Amino acid sequence: MIRYESAIDVDTIDAIDMHVHIEVDAHGHSSLPDDLAEAASHYFSTNAPRPDLDSIASYYRGRKMAAVVFTVDAETQLGHSAISSAEIAEGAARNNDVLIPFGSVDPRTGTAAIERARRLIDENGVRGFKFHPTVQGFDPSDEQHYPLYEAIQDAGVPALFHTGQTGIGAGMRGGYGFRLGLSNPMLLDGVAADFPDLQIIMAHPSVPWQDEALSVATHKHNTWIDLSGWSPKYFPAELVRYASSIIKRRVLFGSDFPLLTPDRWLRDIEKTALKPEVMPDILKGNAVRLLGLGG
Repeated sequence: MIRYESAIDVDTIDAIDMHVHIEVDAHGHSSLPDDLAEAASHYFSTNAPRPDLDSIASYYRGRKMAAVVFTVDAETQLGHSAISSAEIAEGAARNNDVLIPFGSVDPRTGTAAIERARRLIDENGVRGFKFHPTVQGFDPSDEQHYPLYEAIQDAGVPALFHTGQTGIGAGMRGGYGFRLGLSNPMLLDGVAADFPDLQIIMAHPSVPWQDEALSVATHKHNTWIDLSGWSPKYFPAELVRYASSIIKRRVLFGSDFPLLTPDRWLRDIEKTALKPEVMPDILKGNAVRLLGLGG
C-alpha cells in the first residue's frame, strides 16, 4: 500500500479543480448501477467515455491544474458496491503532482463508517471526504452522524457535501427514490455550528436553495462554496455578487468533471459579472489555504 503525500508545486499550476468524479475504476466497475448511469448520461446530454484516474491525471497535468478526486459510497442506498476510496488514494499517489484524493464513506453504516474514515486518513492519506446526502439517503443534520464528523474534524480535513438539485435519478420512476430535500444546505448550518473547526464545503450552486447556502456561508466562516456542476453562465446573480465580495475568500473553483469540463467552465466564467480581481483566489488561492498546500 502506498500512502498519499502531495507533491503539488502550487507555483507551477494555474488552478485547483475541487470537484472531479472518478466514475470507473481500474477494473471497469462503475460508481453507479447501469440504469442510473444511463439515465444520468441522458440528463446531462453526454455519452462521452468515463476516463480512469490516470487519464484524468494526464488531462489535468496538460492544463497546468491540480484536481481533487473522489467517488461517492452509497452502497446502502443503491445496493451497488462503491469504487474503492483506498484505490483512488493509491492512484492519486502515483500522480501526486496533480491529484488530491478525498475519501467517501457510507454514513448509514454507523461505526463502520467512522472506522473506515480513520483508516482512509491514517493509512491512505486522504485529504478530505465527499458526501452526497440525496444519493446516499441520509440527513446530514441528524446527530447520529456526529461521531463521523468528529473524526473528520479531529483529523483536520474538510468535508464536501453535495447541495441543491441533482441530475442523478432525474426522470426515472420516483426519481429513483432520491429525496432532494436532504441536500438543502440549511441542514449543514447546525453541523457547522456544532463542529466549528470542521471545514465544510457546500458543493454547487445550491438551486433552489441558493439564498440558504449564502446565508450559511455568511454566518458560519467554517463553510465554503464550490462553483461546480453548472456552467457559470447559469449562476444565480446573488451567488456571483457574494462570490465577488462578502465570501470571496471562501469560494472555490470546481467543474464536476467529466460531466462539465474545466475548459468550458473557464470559457463560460467570462460571461458572468464575477470580478476579475477575485479569480486568482477562486481558481487557486482559496483551495491552497483550505487544503494546506502552501508549504
